Amino acid sequence: MKPLRLDEYEDLARRHLTADVFDYYAGGACDELTLRDNREAFERLRLVGRLLRDVSVRSLATTVLGTEISMPVMIAPVALQRLAFDDGELATARAAAKAATLMILSTLSSVSIEDVAASTRAPLWFQLYIYKDKGLTRELVRRAEEAGCRALVLTVDAQVCGKREREMRHRFQLPRGITMANLEGAGHGTLPNENSGSGLAAHVNSLFDPALDWNDVAWLIGQTRLPIVLKGVLHPDDARLAVAHGASALFVSNHGGRQLDTAPATLDVLESVVEAVDGRAEVYLDGGVRRGTDVVKALALGARAVAVGRPVVWGLAAAGARGVGGVLEILREELDVALALCGARRPEEISRAALF
Repeated sequence: MKPLRLDEYEDLARRHLTADVFDYYAGGACDELTLRDNREAFERLRLVGRLLRDVSVRSLATTVLGTEISMPVMIAPVALQRLAFDDGELATARAAAKAATLMILSTLSSVSIEDVAASTRAPLWFQLYIYKDKGLTRELVRRAEEAGCRALVLTVDAQVCGKREREMRHRFQLPRGITMANLEGAGHGTLPNENSGSGLAAHVNSLFDPALDWNDVAWLIGQTRLPIVLKGVLHPDDARLAVAHGASALFVSNHGGRQLDTAPATLDVLESVVEAVDGRAEVYLDGGVRRGTDVVKALALGARAVAVGRPVVWGLAAAGARGVGGVLEILREELDVALALCGARRPEEISRAALF
C-alpha cells in the first residue's frame, strides 16, 4: 500500500538500508536531545482553524530569492545520497523537478554538481563548506556558478564535527564505488581511515576551517555573483550580524540535531530570528518537519519556506525518485488541507494568529 504519512517511508527505508547507513542518516549528536526536540517542538504548538472563509481557490506557490516554487517546501542538502539509492542525488533532482520545487545540493554529494545540474530542470542551490584550502572553496564556487546554481548556502555550524555516536560505533566509512564526487579532483573524494570513530568526522576535523568567522562571509561574497544564504543560525544576534555582513537569506537550522546537542529546536527560535532580521532577508527553517501542519506553523512564525532532509532520504531509499516524489506529494496534500482549514488560500495569508 502506498505510504500515507512520512514515517511510513522511514519504516520502509529501514528495511532497505544497512544498519550503518540508516544510522548515518538518522542519527544525531550525543544523547540526540536536539534531534528529538526538533520534532517535539512542532507537536507542542497548536493551530486554530478559522471558519466561513472562501477557500475554494487555493495556491501553494511562493518564491525564494526570486525563484518560484510550487509550495514552500524545499529539499535540504543531504550528503552521500547514493548510499540510499544507486542514482542518489540524480533521482532526488528528478523528483524535485517533477514537484516543481528547489533542491539544495550538498558539497558532500555522491554525484557531481555538473551531473546533477545536467539531469534536471529543478532550480538548484549549492550548499558550501569553507575549507582550509581556500583554493578548493573558490573552485567549488566557480563550478556551482557554471552549473547554473542560483544561490550558495554556506553552512556555518559545522566547522568542528559534532559527536555522532551512531557513526562512531559503526566506524562509518564509504563502501567501494561511492565517493564525495565534488571533491575527487582535489584528492578528498574518499573518507580518511578512522579506526576509533567516524571517517566523516575525520574529514570534517582535518579539512574544514575552524577559524571561520564573519570576515569569511565577506570574503565569500566577494568571490561570487550569487546570493549567499547562511545556514545554521539560531541566535538573533547572529541573525543581525548575518544581514549586516551581506547575507540575502538565513536558514534557522541546528544541522538536524547532528552538531551541538541540547541546542534549541529550530521552531522554538524561529520567531526571534525573524524579528531580528526585520524583513531585511528571507528566513527559512529546517529540522523536524514531518507534516503539512508543521509547514503552516513555520510560516505562521515568519518562515518563508521550510526544507526537508531525512524524509527525502527515506523516500529515496524506499523507491528512488518515485519515493522522493511520494514524500513531497504527502507534504503538499497535507499543507493544502491545513491551509484551507486555517482559512488561508495562499501561504502568505498565514500569520501568527493561526497559532494557539
